[in-house]
Amino acid sequence: MIDTHAHIDFSDFNFDREILLEECNKQGIKIINPGTNLETSSQSVVLAKKFSNIYAGVGLHPQNIKSQFLKFDSLEKKEQEFDYFAYKKLAQNEKVVAIGEAGLDFWNQPKSKEKRLLMAEEQVKIFIQQLSLAKELNLPIIIHCRQAFDQLIPILKNTQNQGVVHCFTGNWEQAKKLIDLGFYLGINGIIFKLDINETIKKCPLDKILLETDCPFLSPPGFEQRNSPLFLPIIASQIASLKGISKNQVLVSCLDNAKKLFKTL
Repeated sequence: MIDTHAHIDFSDFNFDREILLEECNKQGIKIINPGTNLETSSQSVVLAKKFSNIYAGVGLHPQNIKSQFLKFDSLEKKEQEFDYFAYKKLAQNEKVVAIGEAGLDFWNQPKSKEKRLLMAEEQVKIFIQQLSLAKELNLPIIIHCRQAFDQLIPILKNTQNQGVVHCFTGNWEQAKKLIDLGFYLGINGIIFKLDINETIKKCPLDKILLETDCPFLSPPGFEQRNSPLFLPIIASQIASLKGISKNQVLVSCLDNAKKLFKTL
């Protein structure tokens, strides 16, 4: 199995990271750990160098873009601009398999229309820079998209990038457009929280990737903390919706991940 999106570098795993990764290794689980800014991207690379079953993504998450338009901001480190050459240097490590996570997030927006447009422009500019870096390095891109599919899809139509829209939350019409552009859909515990059943049922099995987004989005009964060990629970739910076996889902999603992230 390959957990195509996990944040094992987060502090939630500080007390048992090595034990968890050893258990993942025993169960044959590989993990892709995307960064969210330059600092966490660097941490992800360090983690990937240390553990054989971890691979890194490097990128600037849209929520980690410093915005002059938001009244309230989190305490996470923000970046005003995308340091193309710093990320490029980091991405050339042999354990880096993707750029990301990068994308668009219009969930937390300023109230005025003018400020919303300017904030969207900031995010789009930095996302396009990361798409360019992914193309230059011939790496897939891991995309975060929340309440921004109508803006995302036209951007991707104008590129020849490959990648995955992780934690997919859109509708089937949006999913089909992304699939037609060659993108995969990352499915995780969000399927227990939002109704994306139509998309799961209609999406070709060869366009689905399994992920956890741990420590977030735990499946029912495991609310304390999500983990890559819960991938089979996601696979079982997908199998149930599609009327196929869990093993079919696991085998296909493993093959899909190997096709997209070629160095795994």
